[in-house]
This record gives sequence, structure tokens and C-alpha cells, in this order.
Amino acid sequence: QVQLVESGGGLVQPGGSLRLSCAASGSIFSINDMGWYRQAPGKQRELVAAITRGGSTNYEDSVRGRFAISRDSAKNTVSLQMNSLKPEDTAVYYCNALWGLQRRPYWGQGTQVTVSS
Repeated sequence: QVQLVESGGGLVQPGGSLRLSCAASGSIFSINDMGWYRQAPGKQRELVAAITRGGSTNYEDSVRGRFAISRDSAKNTVSLQMNSLKPEDTAVYYCNALWGLQRRPYWGQGTQVTVSS
């Protein structure tokens, strides 16, 4: 079992920045990839960014160059630095962890990010 708790969402103006953090607890030694997904109203949940245990990263095209994912294995955290935010980045952001050989997904409770003037 893995528990994921996100923090750092909020309201920001277009062009602004936010940093999301996710703290993992429980059976953390079997966590493989971690990532951030988002879901806007009326849309499907989509992958925003992911990072492997070795530090390789992957980004959704619309956020590449604006967002940066990082992972601190010692602190069991994964973060998402979001810069140059746009109104279309507005969504609930979810932390995700893939656990064990079966890569079972675990999810955080979600944190709202609203980009608006």
C-alpha cells in the first residue's frame, strides 16, 4: 500500500508559477515511476509529466519547456514546477505512483490549479 498526499495548488494569474509537491508513504521501496496527471472539467485525465526511478523524464507536449518534474528519493517526494502558466492549465492535478512488478497505480486525492486573471 502507498499513500500519496499532494500540496501546492491554488489560484495564479496567467504567466505565473506554482509548485506542486507529493509526499509518498507506506511501501515506498517498491515504487517505480511517479508522475503528475491532470483532469479539466469535461475532459479525460491526462499525463502531464512522469519520472522514472533513474530520473528519466517525460512531458506532455503542451507543457514541455514550461513544467519541470523532479524526484527526491531520500524524502519520498515528487514535485512539479509549473512556470508560464496558461488558463488551459486549469485542472485538478493528481500525483501518481506505479508500484511493484505489476506497476499498480496509486493516486493522490488531487489538488486544484486555477489559472485566471
